[in-house]
Amino acid sequence: MRAGPSQEEIRRHNLGTLLRYIHLHGPTSRTVLADRLGLNRSTIMALTAELTGAGLVREKLPSETGRAGRPSLVVRPESTRFYVLAFDVGVDRLAAARVGLGGVILDRREAVRERNGFDLDEVVATLAGFARQMLRKADADTVCVGAGAAFCGVVRRGDGLVRFGPNIGQTEVPFGAALTRELDLGMTVSVANDANLGALAEHQRGIGTRCQDLIYLHGDVGIGGGIIVGGRLLGGEGGYGGEVGHMVVNPRGRACGCGSAGCLEAEVGERALLSAAGREMSEDLIGRDAIRAIVDAAERGDVLARDALHRVGDWLGFGVSNLVNIFNPEMVIFGGILREIYLSSAAQVRSRLKTNTMAAAREGLRLRTSDLGDDATLVGAAELAFTEVLTNPLEVLTRAVAAG
Repeated sequence: MRAGPSQEEIRRHNLGTLLRYIHLHGPTSRTVLADRLGLNRSTIMALTAELTGAGLVREKLPSETGRAGRPSLVVRPESTRFYVLAFDVGVDRLAAARVGLGGVILDRREAVRERNGFDLDEVVATLAGFARQMLRKADADTVCVGAGAAFCGVVRRGDGLVRFGPNIGQTEVPFGAALTRELDLGMTVSVANDANLGALAEHQRGIGTRCQDLIYLHGDVGIGGGIIVGGRLLGGEGGYGGEVGHMVVNPRGRACGCGSAGCLEAEVGERALLSAAGREMSEDLIGRDAIRAIVDAAERGDVLARDALHRVGDWLGFGVSNLVNIFNPEMVIFGGILREIYLSSAAQVRSRLKTNTMAAAREGLRLRTSDLGDDATLVGAAELAFTEVLTNPLEVLTRAVAAG
């Protein structure tokens, strides 16, 4: 028979739970913390004293209480002192940010990534250069407690190996190891699929904060997805779960970069929309700008652009219908270029849902666009980086201070 958790394990768990609550919900009074976390006030006082002593939080009297008697102290995250580095590798952009405890973006960098192949050394050098610029600007008494990256490909959990990047033409890319080595911060860079991290971000900081079951669909050149079930990200056995872009919706459809045909990505992604609208990809107009140009043309009455959006929206509806029947989510969120595509083809998506889903599966469904916009995957990378310090705050902080 396994022994129950020790007092030290319980204390460590409670420290992480309290810090996570403050990180996600912001300044909170001791009274509310006791109520929300199900702990007595003396335990909350002891936990906040430890976190305050470590410098992770600070306590202040509220400015106004509206109540008689002694007010409850408010616990606030030390957002400017403790931070993580977050990175995002998209098909056509590279981004990095320094994100403080509590989710505050303290600094950020971004650059266009050319689509003419994928050079690992060049990508890593650019991201590491961004990081060094941001670290030089940070105050001397600040501490980096983690690093995380979103990548537009199938990422192996544990070591950040990109097994397959259909839209960058690469397989078996040791991205996590390369970035960890180049940064040389004394910590491992955690890496995950960008759409999975977009789902995590929308669940924790975006429009899906009150949803325990949601699906986030992310459009870049291709289509990715992240699935939250019962409040947890669905990862799969090897960490490859959520690859909804390679769900076949049209067996006789367009060839897909994954080697199949008629995948959701092939029928809904950037190339499909440009082709349907009779437009060719060019160096001057690709990615989000190309999609927005088609949306603008449709709004001005361009029949070909409007029909292209409706056609792509119909295939998007097929994909969403399959997902709704399988997962019965409370919300489906459209992010990346899918925000614009969905808003211009919502009627087609809803029509497919009405035709192709069970009434019971869709009766509570809400369709929404991303609150976090183009930053969803970068915010998700930051939350990935915070995972360890929010699980075991004092040990991780001690290690980070020693490494710095």
